[in-house]
Amino acid sequence: MKLSAFGQKFSGDSGIVELMDDLSTALRDNPDMIFMGGGNPGRVPGVELAFQRRLETILADAEQRHSLFGIYQAPQGEKGFRSKVANFLNRQFDWGLTAANIAVSNGSQSAFFVLYNMFAGVMPDGGRRSVHLPLAPEYIGYGDIGLSDGFFTATRPSIELLGDQLFKYHVDFSRLPAGEGIGALCVSRPTNPTGNVLTDEELTHLDQIARDRDIPLIVDGAYGLPVPGIVFTAARPHWNPNTILTLSLSKLGLPGVRTGIIVAREDIIRAYTNANTIVSLSCGNLGPALAGPLFDSDEILTMSREQVAPFYRQRAGQTVEWFRQCLGDLPFHIHRPEGAIFLWLWFEGLPITSQELYQRLKQRGVLIVPGHNFFVGIDEDWPHRHECIRVSYAGQADSVRRGVEIIAEEVAHAYRNQQVTL
Repeated sequence: MKLSAFGQKFSGDSGIVELMDDLSTALRDNPDMIFMGGGNPGRVPGVELAFQRRLETILADAEQRHSLFGIYQAPQGEKGFRSKVANFLNRQFDWGLTAANIAVSNGSQSAFFVLYNMFAGVMPDGGRRSVHLPLAPEYIGYGDIGLSDGFFTATRPSIELLGDQLFKYHVDFSRLPAGEGIGALCVSRPTNPTGNVLTDEELTHLDQIARDRDIPLIVDGAYGLPVPGIVFTAARPHWNPNTILTLSLSKLGLPGVRTGIIVAREDIIRAYTNANTIVSLSCGNLGPALAGPLFDSDEILTMSREQVAPFYRQRAGQTVEWFRQCLGDLPFHIHRPEGAIFLWLWFEGLPITSQELYQRLKQRGVLIVPGHNFFVGIDEDWPHRHECIRVSYAGQADSVRRGVEIIAEEVAHAYRNQQVTL
């Protein structure tokens, strides 16, 4: 098979391909596998019931049913849904949006593919621009999305040790590169994989840098504000005409409907829509059909604040305590859980790489994600990259606890073997 450069790049192995292949293979071949690696959301009964009722209403109405199954929607997304989202955001934050500021995507990943390649890569004058990640580690799914090499650059973070085995990454503004060759800044908030929530001050500073350089600031809010609102610390939602904010229905409990939401200036939305027409033709109908009335009534905000965020906050605190109990006096740190659905563990001086730890855990029936995959855009030989793992706590509590015990056993085994060798 003779593949093009595109074919070779996008059909090859990568961290996100390995992650999704592990999930699908384990579901098929080993249903007893403890899933602590993927981004599947937890099951929140009240949220599931709300979506069940909405789906039953749609299926009981012939016109709504036909609109769901029998009609292509526009590549920008159905106008009624976009208006509901814009009106919701205006009621909450007075952002002055209209339906023209909103686009729908078939999942956030497809939105990132279009948006990032709109602003970075090979430019019309033959030059090259990158998407810069001001705070690595960042989302594994960004890593291979660019159409050209050297697509991402990133800034190594500063590390603040907080006590109680906790730490926090901060944007190291002293290390941020000059603006030449950068087409956009991008952050996820909360950060996937670490659960870090950039402070309002950090985000304001990045916004000013982006505006000074006349490049967009892309804020990936898949876990964040205002919905699904999986944020455990004080933080304000952020948008202005130089910001591209992406939201998602996945972490509300709807990953299967593949619905992302883009909030941006009208010219950016028009450009995105034209590209999305070529890539996707049209947008799926199910996510907007389920969520539209929830945006219209503001129920989606109540659901996020009163059901989704408390569910994950409790799980995060409990899982941190389980790790403290099981890891004992081993040299470990946990990034302070400020949001999202993961814990980020740093095993200082780990005698094996996180990739080897991942393989050992996989053999024992526990799936995690090795940390090196998340340091997109950092090529320097930094041992820290190979000492970290991402762990989801969204699964059934008893499975998560058993997974924590197995992880602790394997980490302890690695450190003991090092001592024996010495």
